[in-house]
Amino acid sequence: MRTLDTLGELRSKTVVIRCDLNVPLKDGEITDDGRIRASLATIRELREAGARLVLISHLGRPAGVPEERYSLRPVAVRMAELLGAPVGFCAETVGAEAESARAALGDGEVLLLENLRFNPGETSKDEAERRAFAARLARGADAFVSDGFGVVHRRQASVTELAEALPSAAGRLVEAELGVLRRLTDHPDRPYTVVLGGSKVSDKLGVISHLLERVDTLLIGGGMLFTFLAAQGRAVGASLLEADQLDTVRGYLETAARRGVRIVLPSDVVVAEAFAADAAHEVVAADAIESSSFGASGIGLDIGPVSAAAFAAVIAESETVFWNGPMGVFEMPAFAAGTRTVAEALAETDGFTVVGGGDSAAAVRALGFDDAQFGHISTGGGASLEFLEGKTLPGLEVLA
Repeated sequence: MRTLDTLGELRSKTVVIRCDLNVPLKDGEITDDGRIRASLATIRELREAGARLVLISHLGRPAGVPEERYSLRPVAVRMAELLGAPVGFCAETVGAEAESARAALGDGEVLLLENLRFNPGETSKDEAERRAFAARLARGADAFVSDGFGVVHRRQASVTELAEALPSAAGRLVEAELGVLRRLTDHPDRPYTVVLGGSKVSDKLGVISHLLERVDTLLIGGGMLFTFLAAQGRAVGASLLEADQLDTVRGYLETAARRGVRIVLPSDVVVAEAFAADAAHEVVAADAIESSSFGASGIGLDIGPVSAAAFAAVIAESETVFWNGPMGVFEMPAFAAGTRTVAEALAETDGFTVVGGGDSAAAVRALGFDDAQFGHISTGGGASLEFLEGKTLPGLEVLA
């Protein structure tokens, strides 16, 4: 994969950097600036090299038209604070105003353009439309740096076509993310444990299948655990259940037993009378969910304390741990204990720990953990999972 070192002298050259600045916003305020921080290494290196930087990114899922709630303007403000240098902002992505702003850049200066997805060409299924939009993004630029790891699994104008329109290379963030994923797949230190949570088994079908050939232990939590319990013939009340995945999960359990992979399911769960932060709840055995006070209407919303402690013990004995997906509804304090315990175990272990982006990254920050407490926090949950499934990621392939 081509890296920054292959681009040569960049002083006074205009470099377009595809970042992933898709940060969560609430009432116009950034609630987690982790992705902005992750983008800074490449930006600082190219600023010091004297390049003229044009940053591009998406935010949210606007439908190809401008929507103020998805504007990147707050990101420019926060980036300037973190960078300790001015970051210009242009309310266009392509057009006369954007071209003028780009042309006015001096050496080491930084400009952030408006949300790429305000233009339908960015995510178009039509390759010709993507190429046309990429050509406009490339106008007046000398090089392209792909540093938005969270989108390298997408075939989009700013990810694939723009990399073909200009001399291109991966940025330091993409380089680092790929190094971590290769370590997880090619030569992990053992014992190797993967912790999977989140709501649905169907979101992780490919990664479970692929990892069963590589890991020593799988710890299963989150909403997906109830499909595993049901596959073993246990009643799960009104908990989240993907009935169409029961046969698939039984197949996983059989494959794991055949390969000697340990799959650890919770022995106790936190069951609530409703999906609400203030709902009455209690801890029950995982094989007795419908015997809770709420009967068949009880909803499992977290792993129980015994299970959390058991998961922590496995993590403590591991040399490599990859975690993707919270153990429960961590946004509600009553159902955050399982996720917190797993995060604490990862933070305390001496092994190599990777938090797989997405909700897992949001959870550790929301619960007060610092990024430095983990070996690596990925900026791309979906991209990480697809890589671990063994899929080819188009945004990386185009940089080869």
